[in-house]
Amino acid sequence: MDAFIATAEKKVLVEIVKLSQKRGMKGNKGDWKQFLNIYDKKFGASLSDPGKRSNDVLTAYLKTFDKEDDLKVLAKVVQCHSNRQAVDQLLKTFPENESPEQSLVRSTLEHPQYPLDYSFPSHEQDWVVSKRGKKSKATISNGMVAVDCEMVLCEDGSEALVKVCVVDENLQVKLDELVNPRKKVADYRTEITGVSASDLDRVTCTLADIQKRLKKLLSGETILVGHSLCNDLQALKIDHARVIDTAYIFKYSDGPIFRKPSLNNLCKSVLGYEVRKPGSPHNCLDDACAAMKLVLAKIKREIGDIIPPVQDDVREVNMAKLLLHRIPITVPSEELHNAIPGNYTIEVKQPSVKAQGDKYSAFAIFKNPQEADQAYEKVQGNKEKDSSGRPQKLISFKLSKGVFTDLYVRKMAQDDSCAQVSSKRALEVEENSGVHKKQKTDQNIEEEMVADLSQCCDHLKEIERLKQEQQKVSEQCCDHLKEIEGLKQQLKNKEFEISTLNKIVSKYQGGKKKGK
Repeated sequence: MDAFIATAEKKVLVEIVKLSQKRGMKGNKGDWKQFLNIYDKKFGASLSDPGKRSNDVLTAYLKTFDKEDDLKVLAKVVQCHSNRQAVDQLLKTFPENESPEQSLVRSTLEHPQYPLDYSFPSHEQDWVVSKRGKKSKATISNGMVAVDCEMVLCEDGSEALVKVCVVDENLQVKLDELVNPRKKVADYRTEITGVSASDLDRVTCTLADIQKRLKKLLSGETILVGHSLCNDLQALKIDHARVIDTAYIFKYSDGPIFRKPSLNNLCKSVLGYEVRKPGSPHNCLDDACAAMKLVLAKIKREIGDIIPPVQDDVREVNMAKLLLHRIPITVPSEELHNAIPGNYTIEVKQPSVKAQGDKYSAFAIFKNPQEADQAYEKVQGNKEKDSSGRPQKLISFKLSKGVFTDLYVRKMAQDDSCAQVSSKRALEVEENSGVHKKQKTDQNIEEEMVADLSQCCDHLKEIERLKQEQQKVSEQCCDHLKEIEGLKQQLKNKEFEISTLNKIVSKYQGGKKKGK
């Protein structure tokens, strides 16, 4: 980060300092104004506008941050800026007459969420960064492969890869492997992954083995396809530039741009079939094929960008669920059947790899909404409300080890399908943990900070555009003023001519009267 700060443009440093002010962040010399009073004895905080300060002052202030949490936030912002610059450079390599495949890569790279979702710590150990070839614009590859992964939850709170599938444009399988996570697993999420502990007994394939095989498949600037592909790349620890994310290239006709459609809904709306039935485990191979089929349909121009809402279907399915959240990661998903009564299946709500913590969420899926309602009413617990005012219960139940643990249970609201932001696997409701809004996670703060930074960058671009327009208008006004002055002079000349003619006429008429 120090290297970035030392070479960053002033406008970037200014925006980062402004964001630190907005967040109330403090370094080892206090906040921005406190730092100025210490650093600059002459002007101090009287000159607090970051835009009027030199790069040296801005850089010195940003280097006062030494707390791990602050450094993570700043590193995230710096990474997003770097991503944005890298995207701009990559887009310059695209030919003027883009192929349909390249156009979809562009759509992915230009999506507002891309700088945030694809901010990978690729400088860390065990990461692989695919190298771009030295090809001309005319020879950029249009070859594609699609990937999908399954991950398990480890005891250290991280996620590890356990299965990966890759298919080519002809839907031929190029890779279909189970992977040994080489970590102690807290939850195999069998209901989601379809993988159990026994499936990995004799598996020797490692993440490094998968990286080597994928590196060969991605040679020659091959385009990598996937749905919420950033999660797969995070699990694979691969940073690849030329990607098509099917969660980015389609959008609902009635929703904001950040509301990404699930893979299952895309297949229902676009391809006319479901990838899986509710409650069924995921299938890596099916999901990879589905993502490739969506892209191929898009390339053949069989479909547009907008897909119709499927709220009726989603609402019926969602209302047959109960949301279990704030579950300690030490509680295996199999134990959740002891929490609430009834006949149901458990589906763990798979989070983004980035959103790791000491809690997780799951759905209890019933046959119909009526059974879900009955189960909720039978649950004994303290009635509370989440941060959106929706009723929920804080319940306590006994684990097989004899200890008790707590979690929250709530029914699905009618508008959950409309208000959610979908993750990799399904249309999921955003978890409201009951925590006060000020108690936000680091991830939320980072996302908001990056969003603010993105807005600031957009505002700067808009200001530059307005300045250019103002300059053009000023030039036009100058031309108009010159023209008006010219017309005024012509008018004066005409008035003088008319006055002269009037005098001549008057003199002539006066001479005639005297002659009579």
